[in-house]
Amino acid sequence: MTPRTQKILCDLEDRALAPYAVHAGALEGRHYPETPHPYRTEFQRDRDRILHSQAFRRLEYKTQVFLSTTGDHLRNRLTHTIEVAGIARTIARSLGLNEDLTEAIALAHDLGHTPFGHAGERTLHSLMAGYGGFDHNLQAIRVVDLLETKYPAYDGLNLTWEVRSGLVKHRSQLHPVMLDGRALDPAPILEAQVADLADDLTYYGHDVDDGLDAGILTEDMMNEVAIWRMASEETKSLGLKRGDDKFVTYTVRALINRMVGDAIETSARLIESSGVASPADAPAKGLTLIAWSQEFQVLTSELRTFLYENLYFSQELKKLNQLSQERMSFLFDTFVAHPELAGSQIRRRMDVDGIHRAVTDYIAGMTDVFAICEYHRLK
Repeated sequence: MTPRTQKILCDLEDRALAPYAVHAGALEGRHYPETPHPYRTEFQRDRDRILHSQAFRRLEYKTQVFLSTTGDHLRNRLTHTIEVAGIARTIARSLGLNEDLTEAIALAHDLGHTPFGHAGERTLHSLMAGYGGFDHNLQAIRVVDLLETKYPAYDGLNLTWEVRSGLVKHRSQLHPVMLDGRALDPAPILEAQVADLADDLTYYGHDVDDGLDAGILTEDMMNEVAIWRMASEETKSLGLKRGDDKFVTYTVRALINRMVGDAIETSARLIESSGVASPADAPAKGLTLIAWSQEFQVLTSELRTFLYENLYFSQELKKLNQLSQERMSFLFDTFVAHPELAGSQIRRRMDVDGIHRAVTDYIAGMTDVFAICEYHRLK
């Protein structure tokens, strides 16, 4: 048997992928040139570098919705990321896009997330208001470009341009986002758009699952949401009844399956009607082609609003979010005033980035558990 070398893998990609997909054999490269790997494409290497990073391992102890270690079955930031990557691969495969590139972007998309979930992110953004703010997507770029230190010749993971630019979700035609001194296209590549939609889709479905498991949401509350009622009708058609052990779990499955199916079918129509013929076409024209139908956009928007009102900002989580904000603020103020109390990373980066950004990098990288321990140690 002849092993599948990197060249053979690239040739297989060229034959299998759609013309609008990014091909590993025609990428824009890395900031620091490297010799190709004999048995992996460049995007496979990126995926593996992300998997082996410290930032990726720390996701296991970072909040998704509920504080890390709150419950054995509740999701954390790592399980969320793995689920996003799985759904993203399914969508990418169905549309003829590059699965390895899509997966790499999905696996890295939350590397910049703070401890304590979105409450932690809001706190850091407020504390950094006079120093450039904080955004977990842009922080992911800092993580893979600067804060991971695994190689002797440079800082960062030296990922490909395609993965790095794919982590920048929010684009503007009026005010272009810059990366490496280069203005990014108005829209991300299609593989990044898949990872972005898969992220939304995953937390809609799985946060419902966790909210129900935690008892903050109930089936009666969920019946107020149209897309849940649609999914539950599918469950009832199989003979399951409300109150059965499997009713909720299968309804969540049906909910996710409906969102994935609509995204694939709608995106396929949008891609075909757009006439895009190369990976650069959609980004350069600012086209968002990975999307739900208008019907499902309404349905998912209703679900999102419901989750914000009844889960993310629920009374049950309000006190926990306030406590998280207090802890983050205390750590920030303490380390800015006394950087010698923190790790060597702050001292190493403060001369380059300033004390406030260096402290933010340090705190954003913490797990929930470490942040709480540091709070009690310094308090």
